[in-house]
Amino acid sequence: MRMLPIAASRTLLTCCALALTAFATAPAFAADAAWPDKPVRFVVPYTPGGATDAVTRLIAQKMTDDTHWLFVVDNRAGGNGNIGIDVVAKSKPDGYTIGMGQTANLAINPTLFPKMPYDALKDVVTVSIVASQPVVLVVRQDAPFHTLAELIAAAKAKPGDIRQALAGTGTLGHMAGEVLAKRAGFKVLNVPYKGAAPAITDLLGGQTDYMFATPQGALQMVKAGKLRALAVTSAKRLPVMPDVPTVAETYKDFQAVDWKAIVAPAGTPPDILKKLNAAADKALAKPATIAQLLAEGSAPVGGSLETAKAYVAAEHAKWGGVVREAGVTPE
Repeated sequence: MRMLPIAASRTLLTCCALALTAFATAPAFAADAAWPDKPVRFVVPYTPGGATDAVTRLIAQKMTDDTHWLFVVDNRAGGNGNIGIDVVAKSKPDGYTIGMGQTANLAINPTLFPKMPYDALKDVVTVSIVASQPVVLVVRQDAPFHTLAELIAAAKAKPGDIRQALAGTGTLGHMAGEVLAKRAGFKVLNVPYKGAAPAITDLLGGQTDYMFATPQGALQMVKAGKLRALAVTSAKRLPVMPDVPTVAETYKDFQAVDWKAIVAPAGTPPDILKKLNAAADKALAKPATIAQLLAEGSAPVGGSLETAKAYVAAEHAKWGGVVREAGVTPE
């Protein structure tokens, strides 16, 4: 049998090795190109039926309508929203697990809790800022305060005597109250509850004086004549409450919003992140999406991957500073 020269043999072996390498890596490239070829898990770090769950299902449905991708919502509640984001952070970064983070678990909790199961800036990547929603400063309808100025004047007249109801320690409403007290120069007694419902019940009963509530929690009670809205914490007035002034109309640049952001595990391929970002942006531009978000007191956001990353980093620094300065600790 004729033998190939040694140089030719080496060339042949090299070519075979390269061919085998290309064959072995081909499925990985094909899988990325075909993504998604199976359902994508969409983790919600709160219970079904809540505000975060509702927004997640809305965006998932609108994204599905455009792309025909299948999203399976997976509710993983607990730990002030930390458990669900930890599930995302520790998932395989292949594009088949994403989650809905927000101000609490990406910006407030990292400083509030002495030990976090994930690093909010390193272990997950922000895909899109979906929507933002302010909180509403409300008092009882029969309260002596008819404006934000009157409430603040009463708080200054009796330092530490006025009581703020909290839906929970470390919530956006709590943080908004801390920032307002600092900007206005008064002391407040915080009264924490396990949820918005008992906090509103005691506010109505006169056990507390005011509260920062979500628009969903406040709007119907304001319309029913049980609560009076004094201010909202968005930069602009809410379309659903156009007569209620912003805190920023009294204290320049005051803003406290509960934003919701799609996140993915760090290391998720850039092309997949771009596809998700584009799909989210398209969903947020739909008139039906905009109308539904505005009706609940939210505003669609969207934007690039770079903008989303910078926004979360800025909010992380902002609310971390508020937590430290106010000396807030977990319940």
